[in-house]
Amino acid sequence: MSEVKLSIIIPCREEETTIEQTVKQFMDLRIPHEIIVSDGKSKDRTVELARQCAHVTVVFDGEKHTAGIGRNDGARASKGEFLLFIDAGVELPEPQKFLERALAHFENQRVAGLTCSQRAFPAIETWADRLSFGYLNAAVRFQNNVLHRGEANGKFMLVRRAAFEAVRGFREDLPSREDGDFFLRLSKVGRTVFDPRLMIYHAARRAHAIGWARLWWIWTKDVLHYTLFDKSSVDDWTPIR
Repeated sequence: MSEVKLSIIIPCREEETTIEQTVKQFMDLRIPHEIIVSDGKSKDRTVELARQCAHVTVVFDGEKHTAGIGRNDGARASKGEFLLFIDAGVELPEPQKFLERALAHFENQRVAGLTCSQRAFPAIETWADRLSFGYLNAAVRFQNNVLHRGEANGKFMLVRRAAFEAVRGFREDLPSREDGDFFLRLSKVGRTVFDPRLMIYHAARRAHAIGWARLWWIWTKDVLHYTLFDKSSVDDWTPIR
């Protein structure tokens, strides 16, 4: 078994304002771990800052980058028994307790992946955030825990390495829906779990930038396109910064 129990993999692009804080929240973690930043050709100071605080920084050198490529690149550079994929800008309350509880689910050898609730930072949270994330959390919980059909938000996905390798990681051809597709395939080789008592926080940047109505339309169109044609409805999931 690897000496590293947990590999924390952070795919990012143009995240100079968030990458240090995202990495440093794990600095006091007592679980044997490594922090890997997988950058998608950022043009700002993301890579420079990541190299100062992460254990490993992977920089994409191809032509067209997707979140799936970023996550897979990070996984290839990792050594952990478990892989945690989180987005830059995501915060975990009390990371030690949070991750101890998350990893405890994997004492059941049938569990392949875990995801959890999400919420906007309370200081900026709107009523639309509360309604939308409340619905999303309930829907993802129902799909994983009741239907046993994997679904996840890409902001927090904890998986067993063996299961990740069994499904060959993320699809790199999907600019969006790669997270849901990944958990759906995971649920075919093991059990995927949603823990409602674990809550991550983030800035809800896309929803606040373009509005929830437009974002719901984009998501709905993308889910339908993926379901009908097995591909994303967009060519690129442009970062909102």
